[in-house]
Amino acid sequence: MSLLSVNELSKSYGDKDLFNELSFTISNQQRIGLIGVNGTGKSTLLKILAGIESADKGSMDHAKDFSVEYLPQDPDLDEEKSVLEQIYDGDAEVMVLMRKYEKVLLELAKNPEDTGVQEEMLELQQKMDEKDAWEASTIAKTVLSKLGITFFDKKVKDLSGGQKKRVAIAKALIQPADLLLLDEPTNHLDNETIEWMEEYLAGYKGSLVVVTHDRYFLNRVTNLIYELDQSRLFIYEGNYETFLEKKAEREEWERQAEQKHQNTLRRELAWLKAGVKARTTKQKARKQRVEAMKEESYVKNKENVEMAIGSTRLGNQVIELKEISHSFGSQTLIEKFNYLVVPGERLGIIGPNGSGKTTLLNIMAERLKPDDGEVHTGATVKIGYYTQDHGELDESLKVIEYIKEVAEVITTSEGDEITAEQMLERFLFPRPQQWTYIKRLSGGERRRLYLLRVLMKEPNVLFLDEPTNDLDTETLSILEDYLEQFPGVVVTVSHDRYFLDRVVDRLLAFETGGEIRRFYGNYTEYLDAKKEEQKAAHVTTKKPSVQEDTRRSNRKRKLSYREKQEWETIEDDIAALEADIEDINEKLAEEASNYDKVQELSQEQQKLEAELEAKMERWEELSLIVEEMEKE
Repeated sequence: MSLLSVNELSKSYGDKDLFNELSFTISNQQRIGLIGVNGTGKSTLLKILAGIESADKGSMDHAKDFSVEYLPQDPDLDEEKSVLEQIYDGDAEVMVLMRKYEKVLLELAKNPEDTGVQEEMLELQQKMDEKDAWEASTIAKTVLSKLGITFFDKKVKDLSGGQKKRVAIAKALIQPADLLLLDEPTNHLDNETIEWMEEYLAGYKGSLVVVTHDRYFLNRVTNLIYELDQSRLFIYEGNYETFLEKKAEREEWERQAEQKHQNTLRRELAWLKAGVKARTTKQKARKQRVEAMKEESYVKNKENVEMAIGSTRLGNQVIELKEISHSFGSQTLIEKFNYLVVPGERLGIIGPNGSGKTTLLNIMAERLKPDDGEVHTGATVKIGYYTQDHGELDESLKVIEYIKEVAEVITTSEGDEITAEQMLERFLFPRPQQWTYIKRLSGGERRRLYLLRVLMKEPNVLFLDEPTNDLDTETLSILEDYLEQFPGVVVTVSHDRYFLDRVVDRLLAFETGGEIRRFYGNYTEYLDAKKEEQKAAHVTTKKPSVQEDTRRSNRKRKLSYREKQEWETIEDDIAALEADIEDINEKLAEEASNYDKVQELSQEQQKLEAELEAKMERWEELSLIVEEMEKE
């Protein structure tokens, strides 16, 4: 079923065409990944679909009751509203009802004896029953819990940037919508939260259009890829992996078509130059056709991001950390940490937000002095630091001026000289755009320009702090290829699983309790190792107490009087616990719409299951003693 039909949509900014006469249809349950080089208009297209911006021409058709929810890259929240008001914002009946219910719930927590609040709560619970709003409320609570949002009465203006992002995500996911538009939803989220969001969106009832640089996310969430390329839209059935295969096929077809086109053009030109006799009207028509063929091309001047930049020579001594410690307020982030960075190293730094990853990177770069310990940097080290928060670029400068501040010419590892203009072209900034003011660039284009500036310094040690944020998938792929060839050291803080798998071969992982763990391998290998460790820990904590250790300790023992009584009733106790658990499972199914009751029953279920497990282990212990007694 068609939800939204888009017809011949066009948009330009000044003399730059973002897209031209795009036509497509979004159907129910479609999961669309929107990709393309930064500056092609991905975010603009989302804003037009959301009704925030208007197109230069074209139309969009949808049903009267069609609803859209939009998550921008940068949260657009009402600073004066509370978190509760912001999350349950909107005029939809279920949102209004849940907003009132949650507000009264907070009041009741503060004043549990207030009879007026109690009566209001009973009235709202009845309305929630009437409107069948409990399922929506349960989903909302799950989303809020997974995003770590518990500060409902706080004002938005008092939140950190990361908290605002999570509130904006929660609002987008909770609001009822036919079409959900997400612009870089994974930025600044930890991997655990991203993996939860992938699972959540798999069951999302509406349709979805997402712009993201996270290629694992694209691969797992989408079933359709829209690619904006040279003002045109290409549509591919399947996920990101399928898109890569089909795009390669399309580009090969375009190359073959272009070769055929050029061969035909050569024959036509040869015919004209040979002066073959023909009637004047036919000759004139042939000339017009040749002129038209000269303008036509199947390959649309495809440019590639090339990073053929040399680096200065790096000696054997790079960076050494000795007994480094650092705290933030009362929280110890790093304690007595030692590490030696060696030539050619590819190191990834991972961990939860706020654990100290960027702090460690800044200490290694000597941008931050540790509370204790020493940092020794080699004499030949030349650091290029791509920061997460690089500050605003000088918008009064033109693109070419910004790059020439660093270098007008650089020398590649092969000894070739490349001008700033040529490097900009390799970074998808054509000559006309090089004389554009930075203020006219998109956010992604600015990040790409900043990356070029860092690399133009010809570093031999690259520090990359969340380099994947706001860079398009094509630029990231070529950056990864470049880093494979880069002769120096790469140290990166990243939450991008795909990027880490491709770039690094060892990790520093900030784990619970402030421990920094060394791991040799990429991110997926690290996750696999963690899972195996958890399985092994579960087995070792459970088996010995029931088998070998118990058998050894209870051998040649007899049951005491109390143990005999316990042995006579333990099987009945186990049967009773199993029956109670079965009853709770039935109640959970009946009360599925009542969030508070579900919580209460789940807690009781966990308690009974723990008792049952303890009884089963005790039964095994006693049965081993009885078995030994019978042998005697």
